[in-house]
Amino acid sequence: MITQADILGARILIVDDQAVNVQLLEYLLTSSNYTAVSSTTDPRVVAPWHEQNRYDLIILDLQMPGMDGFSVMEALKPLETDGYLPVLVVTAQPDHKLAALEAGARDFVSKPFDPIEVLTRIRSMLEVRLMHREAKNYNALLEQTVRERTADLQRFRSAMDATADAIFLIDPATLALVDINDGACRMLGFRREEMLAQGAAVQSGALPGALLSASAAMPVAAPLLTRIGLGARDELARRIHQARDAACDGARAPQLFEQDLTRKDLTTVPVELYWQVHMADSASTVICVARDITERRQAEERLRHLAHYDTLTGLPNRTLFFQTLHDAIDVARDKAWQIVVLFIALDRFKSVNDTLGASAGDALLREFSSRLVQCVRIRDTVGRLGGDEFGLILTMTRDQQDVLAVVNEVREALHAPFELDGHPAALTASIGIAMYPDDATDPETLVKYADTAMERAKQAGRDGYRFFTAGMNVQVLARLDLEMALRRALDEDEFVLHYQPKVNLNTGRISGVEALIRWQRPGVGLVYPSEFVAVLEDTGLITRVGAWIIDAACRQIAAWNRSMVGPVHVAVNVSSRQFIEGDMEQGVRAALERHRVPPDLLELELTETALMSNAERTTAMLTRLKELGVQCAIDDFGTGYSSLSYLQRFPIDKLKIDIAFVRDITTNPNDAAIALAIISMAHSLKLRVIAEGVEARAQLEYLRRNRCDEIQGYFFSRPLAADELGQLVEAGKALPPDASLSAETPQTLLIVDDDVNVLSSLHRLFRRDGYRILTAVSPAEGFELLALYPVQVILCDQRMPIMSGTEFLSKVKEMYPDTIRIILSGYTGVEAVLDSINRGAIYRFYTKPWDDTQLRDNVRLAFHHYWLMHGTGRQVGNPDQDHTALA
Repeated sequence: MITQADILGARILIVDDQAVNVQLLEYLLTSSNYTAVSSTTDPRVVAPWHEQNRYDLIILDLQMPGMDGFSVMEALKPLETDGYLPVLVVTAQPDHKLAALEAGARDFVSKPFDPIEVLTRIRSMLEVRLMHREAKNYNALLEQTVRERTADLQRFRSAMDATADAIFLIDPATLALVDINDGACRMLGFRREEMLAQGAAVQSGALPGALLSASAAMPVAAPLLTRIGLGARDELARRIHQARDAACDGARAPQLFEQDLTRKDLTTVPVELYWQVHMADSASTVICVARDITERRQAEERLRHLAHYDTLTGLPNRTLFFQTLHDAIDVARDKAWQIVVLFIALDRFKSVNDTLGASAGDALLREFSSRLVQCVRIRDTVGRLGGDEFGLILTMTRDQQDVLAVVNEVREALHAPFELDGHPAALTASIGIAMYPDDATDPETLVKYADTAMERAKQAGRDGYRFFTAGMNVQVLARLDLEMALRRALDEDEFVLHYQPKVNLNTGRISGVEALIRWQRPGVGLVYPSEFVAVLEDTGLITRVGAWIIDAACRQIAAWNRSMVGPVHVAVNVSSRQFIEGDMEQGVRAALERHRVPPDLLELELTETALMSNAERTTAMLTRLKELGVQCAIDDFGTGYSSLSYLQRFPIDKLKIDIAFVRDITTNPNDAAIALAIISMAHSLKLRVIAEGVEARAQLEYLRRNRCDEIQGYFFSRPLAADELGQLVEAGKALPPDASLSAETPQTLLIVDDDVNVLSSLHRLFRRDGYRILTAVSPAEGFELLALYPVQVILCDQRMPIMSGTEFLSKVKEMYPDTIRIILSGYTGVEAVLDSINRGAIYRFYTKPWDDTQLRDNVRLAFHHYWLMHGTGRQVGNPDQDHTALA
C-alpha cells in the first residue's frame, strides 16, 4: 500500500535550462515537504543520472539548447524495459503536447503553470509510478487469475473485437479488468497491455482515493476510475455487488447512463454506457459496453446554440438575454449590487437597409455588434433583442457616471463611419436605461422600462439617451444639453483664454503666464473650467479643445511679441487624454510654425498621470519637444504617482507644487514638509519650482524664504484677459520686497497670548531691550507672523482657545526648528508642558504672574542661546544667567 511517506520521499529530478524555472519548481516541491529533489540545467546528464539513481519522476522542459526534451526521452527509453517513462513534460508550446505524449511522456503542464495544478499532477504521477512498481509484484497473481479465465473469455473474443463499441470485462470480486476489445483500445487510445496494467494497479489499491472522482452516477470498472471518474472505490464495490445480487435473483436488465471518458491524449469522448452482470455457473462477470455518441452530442450542441444565440451576430438572443438578466438579478439581490439595462435601437436603420440592400444591412448589424462588445467589460452581457434592437446588462456596482461613460462609448462607436460595399454609412442610436432595484425587480419589467426610455430618447430627436426614472432624466437632460452646447462652442469659437501671471521670487517680476480656458456661453456669460472640463474629458472633446488652446496661446504670444508688451512665456495645460490619444507633438509644431512663435516662449504643463501612462513613449515625445525648444513642466506635482527613476529620465524643466500643499503651508507641518521636500528634490535635479494658489503674503514669504523659484495665485493677480495682462506687464507690476531682508537680522520676539492686556504688559516690558516685538492674539496669527518675519524667540501662553500653547509650539518646532520656544502661563497642570519639554518642543516654562527682571534675563539668555547655535557671535545679555526650566 502506498503511504504519504513513500510519496514525499520519492526521487524527483527537475530539468530546465532556465535557472529561474528550476528554482521555482524546487521551492514549490521542498515547501510541500518533498525531501529528495534534485535539479540540473544540463539535459545531457539526465540519462546517466537516471541510470544511477532511478528517479521516480523527471520534470522535463522541452525547449533546451544542445539537447531538447524529445532527445532526452529517447535516451531514457533503453533504461526502462517496461516502456514506462516517468516523465512530466513542461512546455510553453501547446502544439508540442501531443508529440510529447507520443514520445513517451506520461503527462504535461503548460507554461506559465499554476502551482496547484503542478503539485496535483506531480502527486498523481508519483502515485502511479509507485503503484506501477507494486503492480509488477501483483502481476504474477493476476496472470494466474487470467489463465484460469482464459477459456471462458475466448468465446467472447471474436464477438468483442468485431464491434465498433468499446467492451470491458470486469471481475466484480476483485474489481480487476479482465479483458477489453479492440474497440476500447481505439476509443481511448491505449494499448491492451496498458489498460490491463492499469487495471492491476487499481485492483491492488495502488491508486489513491483522491484520484477517484465521485461525480458519476454509475461505475464502469475500477481499472478505469483514474481516467473516467466513476466514484469512490467502496461505492464502486457496493454497487457492483448489488448488481450481482440482483442478477442472481433474475433481475439482469442492463443499466444505461452517459459519461465522458478521457482518452490517453487527455481529450474526452462522450459515450453511452451499458453495463450488466453476466452469470456463468458460480462465477460472474460485469460486461460494460461504451458507445461513442460524439455526433449526437454535437447535434444537440448545435441545436442548443441555435436556441440561445442569434445566427447573424453571434450574440445571445432574446431568450438567453432574459435568462442571463434573471440570473444577474438573483446574484445582485444577495450581494446588494445594482443592475443596469440598456435598450439600444439604431436610428434610421430601415433607410440603410432599403437603400443598400439586406446584405449590407446584415453587415452593418454584424459590425455594430462587434463594436458594441468592445464597449463593455467581460462580466457584462450584450444581446440582440430583435431587428435593429440590442440590449446591454451592466452588472455589479455602478453609479450614474459609470453608466453614462458606457453610453458615450456606445455612441462614439457609432460615430465612426461604417464601410458597406464601398459606401460609407453613418448611424446614431437611441438608448433607454432602466436600473435594478430602483426601477423594477424582475427582468421583463426592467427591459420594458428600458424600451420605454428608449422611445422617449427617439421622440426627443434621436442620437440621445434617457433614464426611465424621471428624477434622473433631469440630470441627464442637463448633461446632454451641456455636451451639445460644448460641441457648438468649439465649432463657433466661443472659448477664450485668460492668463494668470507667474512671478519670479528672486526679482519679484512677472516671469510668464499660464493660459486658462474660459467659455463665453451665449445667454449665460463666462463659464469657468470646473463646470465643463470634466464633460470635455468624458466625451473626448478635450483632445480637440486642447489643440485649440495650444494654437490660441501661440497666436497670443505672437500678438504680444509684435506689441509693446514684448515676449511673454505662456504655459499651457495638457490633459492626460490629449497627451495619450492626440497627436500633440504635431499640433505643437504646426502652431509654432503657423504663428512664427519662438519655441522657448511656449511651455507645456503635464500631469503625473499623463507622464506615467507610457513612460517610454513619454520620454521619446518630451525629448523631441525639448529638441524643438519647448519647455515642459509637471503640473500638480505630489498628487500623482511619479517614479523618481522616471523623473530623472524625463526632460523636464519645472515642477509645480499643487495648491493642496500651498493652501495650509504656513500652519500645517505636513504640507510644509511636502512642499519643502519637493523644492529640495527639484533643485537637486536642476529643476525650477513654481507654487500655485498663493493667496496670502504669509504663504509668499514662507515660499520665498525656502528658496521656491516662482509663484502664481490671487495674491499677485487673478487670471486676466489678454489685454489686461498686457497692460499689467507694461506697467511693470512686481511683488513687494522681502520683509526679512536687512543689513543685519533684527532680534525678533514673537509673543502669542489671547489676552490683549497681557500682550500690552509684555510689549512694554521687552521694549526697553531693543527687540523687534511681534504680537499675536491667536496661534493662526502667530503662524502668519512666523511666515512673514524671521523670529528667534517665541513666548506663548498655554491656555488659548482652539489650540493650546504646547500644541502650537509643537507645530512650530516641526516648521521652524531653529526657534527658541517658551511657555508663559498661569496654568498649574504641567504634565503636558513637561512632556513637550522632554520632546524638545519647549525650551522653558514660566508661570504667571512673572518676575519682570527674571523673565527679561531669561529671554535675553534665550536670544544668546539662539545666536550661539547659529555661530553669529552676537552677545545678548548675561551668558551666565541661571538656566532653571521651571520658574
